[in-house]
Amino acid sequence: MSYLRCTLVVFSLSCILANAGLFAAEKERPHIVMLIAESEYATEESLAAFAKERLRDFRVTSLGAAANDRNSLVGTDAIESADLLIVSVRRRTLPKVQLDRVRRYVAAGKPVIGIRTASHAFSLRGKKTPQGRAVWPEFDSQVFGGSYTNHHGNSLQTTIDLAKRPEVTDSSLVDGLAAALPAPSQGSLYRVSPVSESAGVLLVGRVPGADPEPVAWTFRRGDGGKSFYTSLGHRDDFRGAVLPDLLANAIDWALTP
Repeated sequence: MSYLRCTLVVFSLSCILANAGLFAAEKERPHIVMLIAESEYATEESLAAFAKERLRDFRVTSLGAAANDRNSLVGTDAIESADLLIVSVRRRTLPKVQLDRVRRYVAAGKPVIGIRTASHAFSLRGKKTPQGRAVWPEFDSQVFGGSYTNHHGNSLQTTIDLAKRPEVTDSSLVDGLAAALPAPSQGSLYRVSPVSESAGVLLVGRVPGADPEPVAWTFRRGDGGKSFYTSLGHRDDFRGAVLPDLLANAIDWALTP
């Protein structure tokens, strides 16, 4: 074998091994799958920007609605390899095979993070479920320990602050937030009370003339898995000083055994 040919063989083998190493390293990075299917808050843009800035150390797969069917997500087989599921979905009735993938993921005790409309991700209000589609109206209570019913008026200014029950919260999720609170949110305040007694409330929201509502909390599910939910998620929340850090902390918490 000539020196040149030997050199090319060694170089090619080195490239193969290097690529294999990069592939293996990529596979070892935690895999975050984001389900994004809502038309109220443009989280397909805000979550994408958040991922680009804050999730560089993770493998991120974003799944959105099919172009010709708002009630079908593209690529849900990715859920099967997810280490963390982030849900930003609003009132979608998925094909049963797709929703079953979400159900199996949750039943396996894997972590879930819900953003704003995730409390009513897979349920309809006063409408019949289309034939061949599936709903999960208990998703909020079973996965997040919440009781979403509606929201306060859009004209009411929401102010968010730390919860007054620090003894039941995981303080790591609100590390670094105190200086930014209290803070306004441009999104309407969700009515989510009562949350589960085992929920660790982190943030509360207030509007004039109403009782405060939980805005962010942790929840240990019946299957043993960890969940985090926040009703924040307005476009301006992602531009503010609270939600980006809160969400980044929640992701670290969710992926910590």
